[in-house]
Amino acid sequence: MIFRETPLKGAYIIEPEPYRDERGIFARLYCKEEFLAIGHDKEFVQSNLSVNHMKGTFRGLHYQRPPFAEIKLIRCSKGAVYDIIVDLRKGSSTFLHHFSVVLTGENMNMLYVPEGFAHGFLTLEDDSRMTYQHTAFYKPGFEAGLRHDDPALQVKLPEKPLIISDKDLDHPLITETFKGI
Repeated sequence: MIFRETPLKGAYIIEPEPYRDERGIFARLYCKEEFLAIGHDKEFVQSNLSVNHMKGTFRGLHYQRPPFAEIKLIRCSKGAVYDIIVDLRKGSSTFLHHFSVVLTGENMNMLYVPEGFAHGFLTLEDDSRMTYQHTAFYKPGFEAGLRHDDPALQVKLPEKPLIISDKDLDHPLITETFKGI
């Protein structure tokens, strides 16, 4: 695997190095030793799947507040998504900066998201599927989110979302409530 650090410290794009032959493809998606080399020493305790039927579906920008902040390892297993992370670490030199990358079933790339980040994505194809590994269990009451269209974030999506939950539309603006985590 090749780990490429993003402009947001501690976040990585991970490129598997697939072996291809007449049978198809084999690729390693996780190796404890290689993850230790980037400082990852926590156990992944939960795995989730997101199936999105329609192109233009937006989910996010979600995070869990401390003490249940989590590291996420995100992968698009089918289709394509425009994936976005936002640094929420108060005191970070990239506080409230965002980074985006296109993840696809074809490129097999993954995104390593440290604690203290919000995450979301816009589907670029019908039937896009995402898998997530988490280092903390989901805790109702500690979940939170940012609006994708918050002017303070200046997130530019490649297309206007066609499907978005009321919950994701109702997150407050950063200037109204957010102090950092």
